[in-house]
Amino acid sequence: MAQILLVDDEPMMLDLLELYLEPHGFRCLKAASGEEALNLLDLHKPDLVVLDIMMPGLDGWAVCREIRHRATVPILMLTARGETEDVVKGLRIGADDYLIKPFEEEELVARLHALLRRAGTAGILETAGLVYSRDSFTLTYGKKPIRLTPKEFALLGKLMGEPDRVFSRDSLLGHVWGWDAETEGRTVDSHVRNIREKIRHSDFPIDHHLLTVRGIGYKWSEKGIY
Repeated sequence: MAQILLVDDEPMMLDLLELYLEPHGFRCLKAASGEEALNLLDLHKPDLVVLDIMMPGLDGWAVCREIRHRATVPILMLTARGETEDVVKGLRIGADDYLIKPFEEEELVARLHALLRRAGTAGILETAGLVYSRDSFTLTYGKKPIRLTPKEFALLGKLMGEPDRVFSRDSLLGHVWGWDAETEGRTVDSHVRNIREKIRHSDFPIDHHLLTVRGIGYKWSEKGIY
């Protein structure tokens, strides 16, 4: 059962979300403020966060930034603010998806399940025999270990966890190094080169799966481009 942290300053909305989600197998934690949300995040390590923007004290923007400093947990921003600039801002500071109030229960549940799939909540990602385990911090091919640095491991996990999604270098920097990190895109390029080189030695056809998208960044192909 996935554990989800609901963050909204309106108690009725928290109760409504819980009513929607518990029958679908989610175990809900409820926070009525940004400060409470961060405390629950550290204490319970939820699998997902549903975050409102307009809150007194720490608003959703600030909470999203702080969560990204502490964890890679998927964040769905759920808010009445639907202007394009708000959506773009939310995604740039680290949100993974955005749903505008009022919403349909079925769409909310579908988006949350999609985020769980992308995140590889079970901790295991696999492509053509290449097995990535978040929980044990291991990468293997043909049962042989492939040693990566922590940043290389996190970078590969982000790409494998969302196959066929094209990530810009800036996006990968934000997800792996932090959204406020003073690091250039060339850092991503050098880490990708190292990942390819290390995995290539295992005989896994990495060049068919870890793809460069010219002028943008990188993506992972589960089927492979041959």
